[in-house]
Amino acid sequence: MQAYDTLTEAIDGLRKQGFTLDYNLKPDHLHCQTNDIELSPADFDIVDVYRFEGETDPGDETVLYAIEAKNGDKGTLVDAYGVYAEAISPEMAGKLRYTPEN
Repeated sequence: MQAYDTLTEAIDGLRKQGFTLDYNLKPDHLHCQTNDIELSPADFDIVDVYRFEGETDPGDETVLYAIEAKNGDKGTLVDAYGVYAEAISPEMAGKLRYTPEN
């Protein structure tokens, strides 16, 4: 896993590795507006996770997921964590609890 200092640097690095799609988190799936695809938790794997804290406020916490769909599509999901995290289904929450063994 490569180390990145900033979210922008991480997104740029992942794009160079082929993670070109942008996913949005919905309560029970991921949505990619580019190709109008919805991925349920069973439809994708998390390849890597990067966490960042805001420069001025440690409460500004962001997480970047590198995602590979079962069909081979690769993209990223940027989301807040902690108090700003989205309300999501238990299945999606379980999927986003990435560990290298996943």
